[in-house]
Amino acid sequence: MTDVALVQKKLAFVLRCLHELRTMADPTRISTDLREERFVVHTLQLAIQAALDVAFHLISEEGLGEPRSNSDAFAKLAEHGVLAPTRATEMARMAGFRNVVVHGYEVVDLRIVRDVVENHLGDLESYVADVDAWLSRR
Repeated sequence: MTDVALVQKKLAFVLRCLHELRTMADPTRISTDLREERFVVHTLQLAIQAALDVAFHLISEEGLGEPRSNSDAFAKLAEHGVLAPTRATEMARMAGFRNVVVHGYEVVDLRIVRDVVENHLGDLESYVADVDAWLSRR
C-alpha cells in the first residue's frame, strides 16, 4: 500500500529544491563559478532523485510492474495513468541527466544544465502536481 505521507514528503522536497533553484541559482554563472555549478547541478540531482524515489515507491506498492531502468519507471507510471505519456518522456530525460551526474558517464554539459534551470523546472513541478492529483483520485 502506498505510503501517502512518504510520497508527499518526497514531493515537497522536489518543490523545495525547485524553489531554491529559482531563488538562489544564477544559471548565467554556472560556466564560470564552480560553486554555482555544483549548487545547480546537485540541487537538480536531488530533485530528480526524489522524483525517482516517488516513482519507484508507487510502482512497488501499487504493483505496477518491473521497470527496466530509471527512465522506464516514468513510463510505467504513464502506462497506469499516473502520468501523461508526454510527462513520462520529460521525466525520462530528467532521469538521464541525473544518471550522467551521478555515474559520471561523461562531463556534464553546462549548456544543458542552464537550459534545464531556465526552461524545464516546470516539468518537475508538473510531475509533482500529476502525482499529487493521482493520489487524491485514489
